[in-house]
Amino acid sequence: MSFEEVEVLRDRAEAFLKNAERLVEEGAQDLAAFNIEQHCQLMLKYKLLIKTGTYPRAHSIIRLIRELSRISSGLQSILEDADNMVYLTKIEDAYIGARYLPRRYEESEVRSMLKFVKEVFKDLVEGV
Repeated sequence: MSFEEVEVLRDRAEAFLKNAERLVEEGAQDLAAFNIEQHCQLMLKYKLLIKTGTYPRAHSIIRLIRELSRISSGLQSILEDADNMVYLTKIEDAYIGARYLPRRYEESEVRSMLKFVKEVFKDLVEGV
């Protein structure tokens, strides 16, 4: 693990979140949903890289949370709440849905995902 790799992951993750916010305002909901997923995925990989020196080459946010929760039991709570799991599954599905499927995301849906990431996900992950 290099310091540069760690910083690139964190910086990219934050850029994806800022881009998601901008895309929502511009009405590009599909791309905003994808950017939200990328933010979550890279933040989890960033934390895993810091804590373990590596991370799995996987895209599943839920799998990455499970990996990270082995190190920090506080993160397990996000997986134990049914409402959180709905958000996590929706965000994880955006990786494929926003890129390859003929699925359109609604503005209210994406704003809700963004709110979850900023108010729940981010605090839990940063606390690891």
